[in-house]
Amino acid sequence: MSTTLPSVLFVCVHNAGRSQMAAGFLTALGGGQVEVRSAGSAPAQTINAAAVEAMAEVGIDISDQSPKILTPDTVESSDVVITMGCGDACPVFPGVSYRDWALADPAGKGVDAVRPIRDQIRALVVDLLAEIAPVAHTTRGVL
Repeated sequence: MSTTLPSVLFVCVHNAGRSQMAAGFLTALGGGQVEVRSAGSAPAQTINAAAVEAMAEVGIDISDQSPKILTPDTVESSDVVITMGCGDACPVFPGVSYRDWALADPAGKGVDAVRPIRDQIRALVVDLLAEIAPVAHTTRGVL
């Protein structure tokens, strides 16, 4: 477990859309007060282009991110693990808080369909941030 900053791991199967958008929001809104990671059990080759475009519309650039493989070490060293409604199986470790966010899958959808998913993720991230790092919680005019 992290002894300095709370650590959050976002998990979806391909680590190309939902988990990348969530990580982008938490990084942007967390003010450096949260360690942010994302991974997938079967990572895609590239990040979802519609997710990149949707995030760019709100001033967050996730274009330099790439899908990463989920490892037991990454899960065990996280304080909070959030799965993205994709039925992903995560290893379970004592002391780790697990949550599931039921979100539509943006795979294969255009930016018009991804925007509502993006907005739902932002709202969930704002709530999460208020819970785990209330001092860092601020929208600072972003988004």
